Amino acid sequence: MYTKKEVEIGGRTMSFETGKMAKQTSGSVVVTCGDTMILVTVVAEKKNKDAGFLPLTIEYQERMYAAGRIPGNYFRREIGRPSEKEILTCRLIDRPLRPLFPKGYMSETQLITTVFSADDAIDPDILAMNGASAALVLSDVPWEGPIAAARVAYIHEEYVLNPTVSQLEKSSMNLVVAGTENAVVMVEGRTGELSEDVVLEAIFFAHQEIQPIIAMQKVLQEEAGKKKREVVPPEINEALKVQVEEVAAAGMEEVVTIAGKIERGERYDSLKEEVLAAIDGDLYENENEIFDLLGAYKKNVMRDRIVNKGLRLDGRSFDEVRPIECEVGVLPKAHGSALFTRGETQAMVTGTLGSERDEMHVEGLTGDTYRRFMLHYNFPPFCVGEARFMRGPSRRDIGHGTLGRRGIEAVLPDAADFPYTMRIASEILESNGSSSMATVCGASLALMDAGVPIKAPVSGVAMGLIKEGDKVVILTDILGDEDHLGDMDFKVVGTAQGISSLQMDIKIDGVDREIMSRALAQAKEGRLHILEKMEEALGIPREDVADHAPKYVTIKINQDKIRDIIGPGGKVIREMTAEFDSKIDVDDDGTIKIFSKSTESADALVAHIEGMTAMPEIDKVYNGLVKTIKDFGAFVEILPGTDGMVHISELANRRVNKVTDILEEGKRVKVKVIDIDGRGRIRLSRKAALEEGEE
Repeated sequence: MYTKKEVEIGGRTMSFETGKMAKQTSGSVVVTCGDTMILVTVVAEKKNKDAGFLPLTIEYQERMYAAGRIPGNYFRREIGRPSEKEILTCRLIDRPLRPLFPKGYMSETQLITTVFSADDAIDPDILAMNGASAALVLSDVPWEGPIAAARVAYIHEEYVLNPTVSQLEKSSMNLVVAGTENAVVMVEGRTGELSEDVVLEAIFFAHQEIQPIIAMQKVLQEEAGKKKREVVPPEINEALKVQVEEVAAAGMEEVVTIAGKIERGERYDSLKEEVLAAIDGDLYENENEIFDLLGAYKKNVMRDRIVNKGLRLDGRSFDEVRPIECEVGVLPKAHGSALFTRGETQAMVTGTLGSERDEMHVEGLTGDTYRRFMLHYNFPPFCVGEARFMRGPSRRDIGHGTLGRRGIEAVLPDAADFPYTMRIASEILESNGSSSMATVCGASLALMDAGVPIKAPVSGVAMGLIKEGDKVVILTDILGDEDHLGDMDFKVVGTAQGISSLQMDIKIDGVDREIMSRALAQAKEGRLHILEKMEEALGIPREDVADHAPKYVTIKINQDKIRDIIGPGGKVIREMTAEFDSKIDVDDDGTIKIFSKSTESADALVAHIEGMTAMPEIDKVYNGLVKTIKDFGAFVEILPGTDGMVHISELANRRVNKVTDILEEGKRVKVKVIDIDGRGRIRLSRKAALEEGEE
């Protein structure tokens, strides 16, 4: 049955249609706003797999035809790995949906969003998030939604809901918020050094404004939704549970008091073997039953210690940051480097400077863009003591890198003041929670070590949450186990002035305003503490870029001389690039940007270019090269590609019978420019140069 619903949101109409397209799916919906149109489909296998986890796959795919474009790759089609934009949108869709699937549902489930039409003003990602919720609501897949999402901008101290692309360019905030009817379930975006109060208001402004979308989905479900599948909660073998907890009690108390990650893991592994050996084999069918019960017991013991006894795994107080060590300049050939260690999390972060040619080319629905700052996060398996295949950056790696990039971008110098392209690479060497925040701290230090004049240092901290009934505990700088066994991972990045980016994921139904406010306030204390520790290593950027970093020089030439610098087919500029080991960028207005490996190379190249592009000046003496001799005089090259004529009468203070009596082709001669006519013809005089004492 075809059904269509509309809702006004942010001054625009968002429509949801079902029953017309993709009718063989478990659930499908077409979402339209302006000229942007997307299709979201959900397909779930009928059989419930006993996988021990929810096999949920989220895909978001942008088709270039949606914007009337042909892909720019060799094959001229959308192929291979999804773009960064597509990966980030997949994460935006996935994170608010996943916690709302009921326990016991383990059917293979795939949600695919396809962008059919793209309006230049409206980003499809918010439509995709709302469409994903609507498709699940309409389907027979058991899910405890709906949710809704919106983007918030902050322009002239006013919040703007679902801004256009042009409005976002004027905004100090680009924040995506997702929530249920009662609580916020996800936050992601950049906030441009805004205060905690401004950010908090933005989050709950969005939460209030998305309520009509949630209400509309409920009506849509009543009219066109399928009957939900029944989910049988996993049965717990109570007899086995009691015996596991009795056998493991003493050992588990020991496990949750060991501060070190490796030592705690080793003790837990040995406890597994002890419990397995002590349990009657008639009570279970396979070892996983015991290990699942033991894992649940570990979670309960850890959470109970935190909530009721005030004890964290490593003995810290709730608002305490782990010990921090910072080193800068640790890699001799990197332009900037920093080794940032916080507890058992460590990141080696490098900063590299390049020219405009090194900017990242990004092809998207709205056209091609160029990125002068990149932050790449790498999480090798050895950082957690594992051996596994390395397959390039994962979606998680892309997401962590983007969070860090957004946080650092707020403090970067303008391109006019610092025209370098900048790349940060973070290699996680050890990980026990908050490796993305270690990346942010290391990136700030590496940029300052490279001589990048950032406006202020940036740090980041990950906050956790343990909620048991009415008892709520917020944890600063969470460990890996506190993240895994807790209810929230809230990463906050910023300077001493305010928040520059943040990301929140939860595993419960949502968080309210009070919890969010407490978390932001506690995060600020942690952020400021980390900034103090970073300042001990390097408080301000170095006065200049590293000696082995490329040197930047800019000069201006006459626009008519650009062709002389480029040469036929780029021959001249390629030769200069090779000869002076430099990168040369030429703008249409005659600005030449030079990036050289050393000051000496830059100076030599500048002198060479100035010689090639200099304009002749009247009354100036040049050491010219005799190119051609005629009966009436000679043509002399005074500048590269610029000739003038010396008449026979201007060769000497006496009568000259033959030009060859004075000049010889291929030899140099001092001449003075005595006139340049309206057609650019240059008259030269050797006689005038002799009168000035030039030989």
